[in-house]
Amino acid sequence: MEGPPDPGAGTRLERVLASGTFAVTTEVTPPLAASPEPVVEAARTLRGCADACNVTDGPRALVRMSALAASVLLLREGLEPVLQVAARDRNRIAIQADLLGAHALGVRNVLFLRGDEPSETVATVYELSTEQLLQAAHRLRSEGKVLGGDALEMPPRFFLGATVNPLLAAPEDAVINLRGKVDAGADFLQTQAVFDLDAFEDWMALVRKEWLHEKASLLAGILVVGTSKTLRFVGKLPGVVVPKAVQDRLARAPDPAREGVRLAAEAVDRLRKVEGIRGVHLMSVGRPDLVVAVAREAGLLPRPDLPGQV
Repeated sequence: MEGPPDPGAGTRLERVLASGTFAVTTEVTPPLAASPEPVVEAARTLRGCADACNVTDGPRALVRMSALAASVLLLREGLEPVLQVAARDRNRIAIQADLLGAHALGVRNVLFLRGDEPSETVATVYELSTEQLLQAAHRLRSEGKVLGGDALEMPPRFFLGATVNPLLAAPEDAVINLRGKVDAGADFLQTQAVFDLDAFEDWMALVRKEWLHEKASLLAGILVVGTSKTLRFVGKLPGVVVPKAVQDRLARAPDPAREGVRLAAEAVDRLRKVEGIRGVHLMSVGRPDLVVAVAREAGLLPRPDLPGQV
């Protein structure tokens, strides 16, 4: 995106990527509760195993604790959050207000996405697309102006992210989607969970042809599954392709959770060799302990100790 150079957010995630170190992110789903304890418990399990931790925004279009509140709870526990902001629920006034509030509270990594589709009984907003959200945040950061032109007394410093789903559509269309988000101002992108590594490597070859991997940092999504039932469920998600060999390995395993960790660690090893992949985004379905196990088995620990972190 054109404009003057940005000063940088100074986040740990930004600094790790800038250093050339293979980055690790993970995520926490805020609870259906008014208590901070589920977030605190997850934070204590994940502390030290990742450079930053996504906080999901109304996942599956269900009510959960606000992502901004949960992000602040992570900060208090010593984890750097990546605040997810879905286009689904709020208009430009509310989203920009939340961004300014997030910066004031110490949140510097922000990731924009469309958001899961709700049931037909729930009203949606979708005033801005993901690309428009990125452009708005980029303008806040680089020009110190909100949409509409009003100037800020102090602009925020954000490290801006988005998501990309390489296997949802034709590979070429997924590259076009990636290019749009990079052009809109994304500094980093996390992919949907990758199980079909052959297809993903083919897609990355197309990405490299356009040098998009040089314009933004790409982190490959890896979902750690502990049961065949969970694998069948995630295999129905848009853009998630689970090869039969992976299904069979988990089904035959005497200890499916242990096998799920092995599968994920093997994926990390292979993805580290793919040109243009700057890190991995480790996810689980309610099992942060499995994320820690993968980080350990894949040799991603300890995480680097960087000076001058936010």
